[in-house]
Amino acid sequence: MKITMIGTGYVGLVSGACFSDFGHDVVCVDKDARKIDLLHENVMPIYEPGLAELVSSNVKAGRLSFTTDLVKGVRDADAVFIAVGTPSRRGDGHADLSYVFAAAREIAENLTKPTVIVTKSTVPVGTGDEVERIIAEVAPQSGAKVVSNPEFLREGAAIEDFKRPDRVVVGCEDAGAEEVMAAIYRPLSLNQAAPVMFTGRRTAELIKYAANAFLAVKITFINEIADLCEQVGADVQEVARGIGSDGRIGGKFLHAGPGYGGSCFPKDTLALMKTAADNETPLRIVEATVQVNDARKRAMGRKVIRAMGGEVRGKTVGVLGLTFKPNTDDMRDAPSVAVIAALQDAGAKVRAYDPEGLEQARPMLTDVEFAEGPYETAEGVDALVIVTEWDEFRALNLDRLAKIMTKPLVVDLRNIYPRAEAERAGIELHSIGKPRNDKTMPRLTAEAI
Repeated sequence: MKITMIGTGYVGLVSGACFSDFGHDVVCVDKDARKIDLLHENVMPIYEPGLAELVSSNVKAGRLSFTTDLVKGVRDADAVFIAVGTPSRRGDGHADLSYVFAAAREIAENLTKPTVIVTKSTVPVGTGDEVERIIAEVAPQSGAKVVSNPEFLREGAAIEDFKRPDRVVVGCEDAGAEEVMAAIYRPLSLNQAAPVMFTGRRTAELIKYAANAFLAVKITFINEIADLCEQVGADVQEVARGIGSDGRIGGKFLHAGPGYGGSCFPKDTLALMKTAADNETPLRIVEATVQVNDARKRAMGRKVIRAMGGEVRGKTVGVLGLTFKPNTDDMRDAPSVAVIAALQDAGAKVRAYDPEGLEQARPMLTDVEFAEGPYETAEGVDALVIVTEWDEFRALNLDRLAKIMTKPLVVDLRNIYPRAEAERAGIELHSIGKPRNDKTMPRLTAEAI
């Protein structure tokens, strides 16, 4: 199969590289000439473990190429995937589909044979209908068919997710298009890696948003349970294990923390809410999730301030982890931004470190001193905050930390370290959703119960 991928962002580049590794002939098209030049030098525009090696091997094999020439890229393609950005539109939070529609129009102008046009970008319900209308308007005799094929890639694990997915969702209304998509994904069925679900196009579009919204609800739920655990003396990790053992619930995404961020959940929940409002079926649970999550990020900054005695003016706080999750350089809606803002507003000085996100973080964070490693971050600080659970933060030498910090106080927003281990090193540890120290933990009386 000859596949053209329009867009070499996160979704387009990972998908294109993986399709080529399946044996397909893939051309990735992007208007950004600098990005294409870098890709020709095997310099990745994003950080994703294993991606550079995957791209390099398939370029050498002649199955993967990059170009700015859409005409060349689309020529004789069996399927053209649209994988351009759909950022939140300023003002109302709806997905900005201008890039999708512009790509559809340009593709239609350059079709040379009946082709399957696939929306890989995350798009609201009904977008495929508009893409189909554009194709019919620009190239009415092309025979092109429009399909929805949403992605479900986790940043930091995208290659594994693509090659061994839980499921592949394909929404189409044409038997011929279904055959093409089945052939494209046939390598997954050879080892029964994943079921390919064929649905209606609008159903497929909604599945993507509903999945991300549900996961956002799950994260926010356990975060609120964590707050309750702190008040009543329970342990949120044990609560999560207890409820996650129920097969109807499952243990994934039940890890309490500072709130969700990234390129998908914040954007997709807003877009789903807008779609629901436009159709007069508001999603109150999703609305509450967005509000609670937004408030939580800054509340984590206040948690640090309380741990430091309520006064941080003139004090220095070290922050470990800036990206919204490990194994990515993505800073979009990262909790660290709100945490740092809350600390700075209270008068604290901030020193920060992230293994991969410093280049993205520098223009977003003002008056922050950036360090070269975790111990350089901790040197002489009055408190250390773990915001992102990078692997190199999971085995810190706590004895060393205690000696180099002005005050051995750690606020662990990812529950990496047990209190007993920290206390043995002489560190005062504050976690998420954990019982407080016996001296301070409130006890419910019989009368209160």
